[in-house]
Amino acid sequence: MSKAPTHLFPVVAAALIDNERRVLVQQRPPGRQLAGLWEFPGGKIEPGETPEAALSRELMEELGIVVAPQDLMPLTFASAAHGEGHLLLLLYACRKWSGEPVALDAVALRWTSAAALRTLPMPPADAPFIPVIEALM
Repeated sequence: MSKAPTHLFPVVAAALIDNERRVLVQQRPPGRQLAGLWEFPGGKIEPGETPEAALSRELMEELGIVVAPQDLMPLTFASAAHGEGHLLLLLYACRKWSGEPVALDAVALRWTSAAALRTLPMPPADAPFIPVIEALM
C-alpha cells in the first residue's frame, strides 16, 4: 500500500474551444516548474472558491478574458503525484467568453487542433486530457 499524500492540490484548467474547433494552449514561462511546456490555462483553487469561480478568475488573470462560471462545462480530471502531495486537475470545456485571449502569464499562446496537441510537449497531468478533447471535437 502506498503512503497517503500529505497535501491535495486542487487545480482547474480550461479547454477553450473556438469556432474553428481549435483549442487554446499556453507555454509556461522560464523560471517556473515545467518551463517551456504547453498547458491548458488555469490554476489553483483558492480557499473559499468554487472550481468554476477559480477558473473564471484564472482565465481573467492569465488571458484577460471574461468567462461566466455557468459557461464552464465539466469535462474530465487527472490525478498525479506532486512532490510530497497530490495534484487533482479538473478540466472544463469552454466555448463562450468575452475578449481576445492574450498571453499575460505565459510565453506564448497557440490555437491548435485536438490531434496536434499530441505533438506538443505537455506536463504529465495535461497529456491524459488529449483523447478526451479529441472525442469532444
